[in-house]
Amino acid sequence: MSNVSKILTPKKSVLDISAYVPGKSRVPDGVKLHKLSSNETPLGPSPKALEAFAGAGADLDKYPDGSSFALREAIAEVHGLNVANIICSNGSDEILGLLANAYLEPGDEAIYTEHGFLVYRIAILTAGATPVVVPETDYRADVDAILAHVTPKTKLVYLANPNNPTGTYLPIDEVKRLHEGLPEYVLLVIDAAYAEYVRRNDYESGIEMVSANKNVVMTRTFSKIFGLAGLRIGWAYAPLDVIDAMDRIRGPFNVNAAAIAAGTAAIRDRTHVSKSVDHNEEWLNWITEALGNLGLETTPSVGNFVLIHFPKTRGETAADADQFLTSRGYVLRAVTGYGLPNALRMTIGSEEANRGVIEALKDFLGASDNV
Repeated sequence: MSNVSKILTPKKSVLDISAYVPGKSRVPDGVKLHKLSSNETPLGPSPKALEAFAGAGADLDKYPDGSSFALREAIAEVHGLNVANIICSNGSDEILGLLANAYLEPGDEAIYTEHGFLVYRIAILTAGATPVVVPETDYRADVDAILAHVTPKTKLVYLANPNNPTGTYLPIDEVKRLHEGLPEYVLLVIDAAYAEYVRRNDYESGIEMVSANKNVVMTRTFSKIFGLAGLRIGWAYAPLDVIDAMDRIRGPFNVNAAAIAAGTAAIRDRTHVSKSVDHNEEWLNWITEALGNLGLETTPSVGNFVLIHFPKTRGETAADADQFLTSRGYVLRAVTGYGLPNALRMTIGSEEANRGVIEALKDFLGASDNV
């Protein structure tokens, strides 16, 4: 027997993963923090969700309902869906990972686009499969480019629609064209985390596509417009056999009792959702115009954030702007990890935060325009 000791190490695909780095949340001491780095809603959760969350405290000694039935029922009620086709999760990130673990094996490939959500790569590599990154066109997913990268090894296609961090989207006709070009053995995963914010006639979240097909899944989240990021609630609408596969491998109590209670109340409070949409629509337009007046280019966004570009020709870098804004208490998201080293992503915040960022950028750029 050999005397050479062997140290247990993770599989190679795990060591190829760069750990996900969330948005910053710290500023210098004595400076008021305006966190605009994580696409959190400035309006906070529904008061009804807060009340339900508090009520859940009386039963912390009990396990939650492992099927999250009350939450699934509320989702089905609001969206007109079959409860059996809904699965709830510890954030939509969990579902992205469950799908990878259920359908990918070493030797398989999964596709996502150039500036897509970083969790896709993590999920694919964790499953031992190969990530295939497809170039975008004008910061938007390119259907023809995606289809050109499909091979017999392709099993999953992750499509963020709208996409984070670019804020761009594909019209539903383009999403359908993508699906029609995929082999039946490829699962199209439509990540619609920002769907509630979109106000475009040619946009759909993917619900009807799931209903009409056996190889489409739509994922959603409670972290954005519902203001429940701290509770980590996600859900998916999927064909029954896909639901069955995920149910077999998810944790038995993957959604906690407080999350179930708060999420159930939040999704039924349509008035609060409408207020959040109206606030976002107003200030997204205002911010985009104000940044343009400062000479900064933005990528047209339909989400609750905007991607701000700092061209090299001006001499001011995104890193310089990030440092300057942070010193003033405004924390934006550096997106170098998304292949965008000369840009920052700004969440649409409160009126105070939005106006403050513009004033700070005026100082940073030495601009004198009235905004």
